[in-house]
Order: sequence, then C-alpha cells, then structure tokens
Amino acid sequence: MKLRRLMGSLLVTAVTVLSVIPFIGGSALAVVNQPDITITPLEDIHCAAYCVYDKTADTILLEQQSHNRVYPASMTKIMTFQLGLDYLDPDDYVTVSQNAIDNVTSDSTLMYLAVGEEVKVSELYYGMMLPSGNDAANVVAEAVIKALIENYPEDGEVGPDGVNASYFTSLLGVSAEEIVTDYPLSAFAELMSLRARNLGCTGTHFVNANGLHSDEHYTTAYDLCLIMAHATENPDFNTVISSPTHVFQATNVHTQDAWSIVRNTNQLLSDPWMASKTAEGEDTHISAFIGGKTGTTSMAGTGMTTYSVNENGHELMIAVCGIPYEEYSHQTEYVTSAVAYGNLACWNSDPVTVIPGNLGDYQRFNWTSDEAPVYDPLIVPGDTLPVIEGSHEEVPAETEETVPGETAGEVIISDSGEGPDVEAPGVQNSLLAGFFETRVGKFVSLNPGVSVLIVVLVLIIIVLVIILIARSIKYSRPKKRRREVRQYKGPTF
Repeated sequence: MKLRRLMGSLLVTAVTVLSVIPFIGGSALAVVNQPDITITPLEDIHCAAYCVYDKTADTILLEQQSHNRVYPASMTKIMTFQLGLDYLDPDDYVTVSQNAIDNVTSDSTLMYLAVGEEVKVSELYYGMMLPSGNDAANVVAEAVIKALIENYPEDGEVGPDGVNASYFTSLLGVSAEEIVTDYPLSAFAELMSLRARNLGCTGTHFVNANGLHSDEHYTTAYDLCLIMAHATENPDFNTVISSPTHVFQATNVHTQDAWSIVRNTNQLLSDPWMASKTAEGEDTHISAFIGGKTGTTSMAGTGMTTYSVNENGHELMIAVCGIPYEEYSHQTEYVTSAVAYGNLACWNSDPVTVIPGNLGDYQRFNWTSDEAPVYDPLIVPGDTLPVIEGSHEEVPAETEETVPGETAGEVIISDSGEGPDVEAPGVQNSLLAGFFETRVGKFVSLNPGVSVLIVVLVLIIIVLVIILIARSIKYSRPKKRRREVRQYKGPTF
C-alpha cells in the first residue's frame, strides 16, 4: 500500500513538471505587452501647418503651408531657452520678482515659483521646458535683460545678438535702469524678435517670453524649425529637452529637495519607437529622437517642434502647428506621423548608413517576445554595436559623424568589406538555429540555469518512475502458495 501511494505521488509530480514546461515555453512568453500599432498616415494629420527641415542639407523635405502665420503657444520657450543659455550662467541664482508672477494668467502651466524665491538658473530651464512653466520663462527673461544691460552697457561692447543696452533704450525710449526695473519683459520680447531675424526668420514676431496668446505674437512652422536648429547646437539645450522627468532642488521657499517632480509634456519622448515605421510598415531609419517642445492654447491649438537624427546622420527639425484644440488628444499621434514620414523622406534623399540602428531596435520595454533583440537591448545609438546580419547596410569606414558632439559607435568591418555574421548565442548549426526560433528555444536561451534544473528534475523523476513501475510489476506477479508438510501420525481414530 505504501509503495502504491509513493508511486502515485511521483507520477503526479512528473505530470505536473511536464505540463509546466510547455507553459513556460509558450504561454508564459505571451505576456501582456505592447501590441503592434499603426501610426496615422501623413495625409490624415489635421493641422494648420507642418515643416520637416533637414538642417544638415539645409532644405525642406516635407511641408504643408510652412510659411503661413501660426501662433506658437509654448513653443515660444525654445527661443527663451536659447537666449538664456547665451546670456546667463546656469549655476547662478536669480530672485523671482512680483512682475514675473503677475505676468502669467490663472490658467497658465506653472513651475509654481513664489515671489522672493531664489532659484538656480538651470532649474528654471527645466521648469520652463518640461511642465512648460510660464512663470519660469518670465524669470529667465528678466534675468537675461538684467545681464545684458550689465555686461553690454550703452556705448560698450555688443552681445551675442550684435547689440548693447543702447538698442533697448532707443527702442523703448526709457533709461537702462528703467528697463531693468519696469520693462524687462518688453525688452526681452524685442530681443527675441531680433534673434529671430538674425537666424533668418521672416515671419516671426514675439511679444512675450512664454507664448501666452496675442494676435501680435506669431511665427511660421519653417521659422520654428530654424529657431530649433540653432538651439540644438547647445548641448545643455539637448540635455533638458531629452529629459522625461526632473526633480527640483530645495530653495529658500521650498526648503526640501524633491519639492516638485515634473514630467515632460512631450509624450513621444517616452515611446519614440512609434516613429520607427510608417503607416505602411516601412522602416523610417530614425536613429535618435532627442526631444522637443510642445505648445497649446485654445487659440493656437496644439503642436510640437522636435529634433531627431536619421540613420544617414542628418539632423531633422520638425514642427507641427495648429492642431485644432478639440483634437488635443491627437497631438502625439500627429507629431509621430510627421516625425516618421520626415525621417523616411530624409533617408530617401541620402540612403547611406552613418549611425547603425533604428529606434525600433532600441525599444526598452513592452517588447513582444518575437521582436526582442538577440543583442543587449540597453545598447543605444552611439554605443559599440556589432553589425547584425541583414539588419542594416554597411557603414562606410570613412564616415564617423553621429549626433553632433558625440563619438561615433564602433562598427566592425571585415576584410572583405562586409559586416561579420552574428549568430544567436550558442547556435552552431541550422538545426539548433531552428530550435532557438521556437518559444521553448527562446526560453532556454534566456534562462539557461532554470532550463538545466528543469531537465535534471525531469530525468530524475523519469528514472524514479521507471524503477517504481519495474518494482510494481515484480511484486504484482501471483505467488504460488506453499503447502505445509505435515508429519503422518497414522489414524487418529
């Protein structure tokens, strides 16, 4: 009886383990993940204007009414930020004025600064660009004018825009001291418009630092691309716009670190892989999505100006403006479409690989099991990366430029001029290669230790089951009963 119970328990264990294996190899890999998506076709974007500007080639690749007047809303802050970078030290501290706080509306997006608060300039950049704080933009604007008046006084040297304090005193008709105390935001708006003209913008005029609506505050999609192209030449600008979140340091008013944790209003920054294919499934050859700046008001609608880099090394500035306010929720999908088709047009104009890889290759989460790369998924463009067979064209040995300011990733080129064959780990022949394409094979390659343990347990259980079955057969054979031999004692009667 004990033997039968033991045998039954082992059989149950064996069946359980054997039933778990196909579950691990199949259903367990079919986890909840990001399903395939189809982006919006370019012709279905609803917006007043868009422009795809190839900074490297200095040409417009795609456009829709790119020279028509639009309202930039908070995309204005691209200009405010670059002027701050040119005139201010990011490590300096500035004090928030009453004037800066008074010149925002009740429905403004804010960093939530307080009058008298002493804030590091670099913190203002994050507060201005990530949550799109209008208050932070005003503080930066006032600080720029104060620095310009102090560093470039009347009859002195001129600053980055070719003017000194006399430009503003003659324009506004007041003294330099009055400009700093009473008219800093007006002076800054004049500086913004001057910078725009210096960059070649012909359809732009600014009246404030943050993008609050005014009929006299306007630009074009093409001009926004020119403004973004200049701003991205500063690495600090790219650092900020590429940041998904930021944690603020303590100030004299907010006395604890992490008093606010802000998120970037640019949602494409979190899932840039969406721009790796067009609606028709064609590879767009986008290698890096650096970031961008959104802008939304009820009058301007919504939009975004972005910075991306193509596989051919070209830098693209893409502005989408005037998406109807009632279609605000479609902002990301429309911008994604413009970025995707813009990068495809860029690749078609110069189909030479300079930066190996596509953003779809570097998706960091929500992998489907069949799309996970065989190489390290944490590798990003610019890191050392062997050429994956069949994935990308050969990288010319003489080409080294990647993202401006970064070092090109090493690309292994064989003597024949072709990329080396790269196999999945442990694959030595076509039979094993076929096995590692199955769900069980993928599980084994990803979990070798667990796989070995399962195999050992299964073998042990199989051996024990065989032994128990053999013993059961042996002891279940019918036995001949022995007759007891009794001694004959003769008749008993």
